[in-house]
Amino acid sequence: MDRILKAPLSALLLLSCALRTSAHGGTEHAQVEVAPDADWATRHMAEEHHISGFDPTTFFNLHDYDATGLWTSTDIRRTYGLSDPSSASISETKKTMVVQTILDMFDSNKDGSITLSEFLQKDADGVKLPDFGMGPGHHGDDEYEYEIHHWEKYHGGDDVRDEDLNHPEDIEHFRMHEEREAAQEEWERLELRGVVERNIPDKYKRG
Repeated sequence: MDRILKAPLSALLLLSCALRTSAHGGTEHAQVEVAPDADWATRHMAEEHHISGFDPTTFFNLHDYDATGLWTSTDIRRTYGLSDPSSASISETKKTMVVQTILDMFDSNKDGSITLSEFLQKDADGVKLPDFGMGPGHHGDDEYEYEIHHWEKYHGGDDVRDEDLNHPEDIEHFRMHEEREAAQEEWERLELRGVVERNIPDKYKRG
């Protein structure tokens, strides 16, 4: 832990700048305030995407992850953050309940998926995505989640110092990067030796 905190400031700041530019395609976003009684979709867009103004079509397309024109059960799970590690404590029964509830609400022809037209019609009828009390729906990768939920909140200025990067989230994030870098260096070292023995199936190894 101490070793991480004592890493050169220039290296930490370089990593931090990369986080800020990669997570949003090079554009930083400010925190978006929402009313206490805002619906789940509005809070999700504010907390997960830092977007305050959007329409139903934008929301649907943003969460149509494979650009198929449909929301499948996989899309619904991801939108509600049920495929994120932070939802590990939520039972599969509850996750299935969330998906089925959304399908029951928006899948008009009951074919197991939701089209944009179905979503828009239900929205026009006043049907809104419900809050299941499972959080705002984390569905970015770990870089995105760290940047949007921690970095922008606590280190968003241009005057970041190394002593400021001492929150548990910072320590864990930089530790993860060190582990990944060490694993990559080990892989490259083994590759230089030729065949990576540990990747050879046992049945092909000599006794």
